[in-house]
Amino acid sequence: MKYLHTMVRVTDLEASLRFYCDGLGLQRVRQRESEQGRFTLVYLAAPGDPSAELELTYNWDTEEYGGGRNFGHLAYRVDDIYALCQHLMDQGVTINRPPRDGYMAFVRSPDNISIELLQAGDPLPPAEPWASMANTGSW
Repeated sequence: MKYLHTMVRVTDLEASLRFYCDGLGLQRVRQRESEQGRFTLVYLAAPGDPSAELELTYNWDTEEYGGGRNFGHLAYRVDDIYALCQHLMDQGVTINRPPRDGYMAFVRSPDNISIELLQAGDPLPPAEPWASMANTGSW
């Protein structure tokens, strides 16, 4: 398993970049914009530590982030997403967003922190029970 990033939602991307980059000294690693999803993702990292990123998510449409929604999730790259999800289920953990695509799943910690699991390398071929498993709760 490898730690990937922490995501926070921001309401003013330019002000956030000034704070994180100009203020804290983080560096922009990459940026992605989605016209269809109506969001911008900016990945930042501390100088000399490019592997631990902070993802700033800016949703183009106005949204209030009450109840901690400005903090999105922790993300980990895993060697076998199906095996890990099965292990978690065996431990009594709910798979909120099953890895139907062989690539991405979401679970929640006991404190309700959203955890994103991403398959290392290419997605695994779709397999049951994951392919037909519905989402549960919010993730």
